[in-house]
Amino acid sequence: MNAEMNSKFQDSVNELNTRFRQAGCDLNYHNGFIQIGDDALTLREIETPFWELVVDPKWENVDTDMKEALDLRDSGARNPASHAANALESTLKIISDEKGVTTGKEKGAHNYIDNLASKRSKFLADWESDALKGFFTKVRNPLGHGPGKDEMPSLTQQQTDWAIETCMVWIKSIIRRL
Repeated sequence: MNAEMNSKFQDSVNELNTRFRQAGCDLNYHNGFIQIGDDALTLREIETPFWELVVDPKWENVDTDMKEALDLRDSGARNPASHAANALESTLKIISDEKGVTTGKEKGAHNYIDNLASKRSKFLADWESDALKGFFTKVRNPLGHGPGKDEMPSLTQQQTDWAIETCMVWIKSIIRRL
């Protein structure tokens, strides 16, 4: 009965999103929120599968941070990419814990990436580790830490979209490996 009810609800969600698109309205409903979604390919290949994966309660913080990232992006607020990166970091932490490779001495995303790329874990390939660390070093860290007397770092709209979508793709990829 529960499966039938969930199936009917998902059919209704699909109908709503189809009607949004048919009306030329760049909106998309997912996990209780209506947000801007103007790229049909991104919605179909990245966002929809992402939201389907993070519906499990263990991904609640991932879901919350990504929703915040999209809300900040859609309202033109500051640093939406930081929240997307936080969602990715939470995913890495959860999986590191599940794989039993968390040591308790981790200080940030790089340590969790190292855990998952270790010879003991072999969850991430070396090139994946390098790519993830590069994202945290070059994108998240400058946005997530105060710049002092330097200019306030920011991303363009296109860079922000890329950062959010990149985090969704990484999260989707690593959750599917479990």
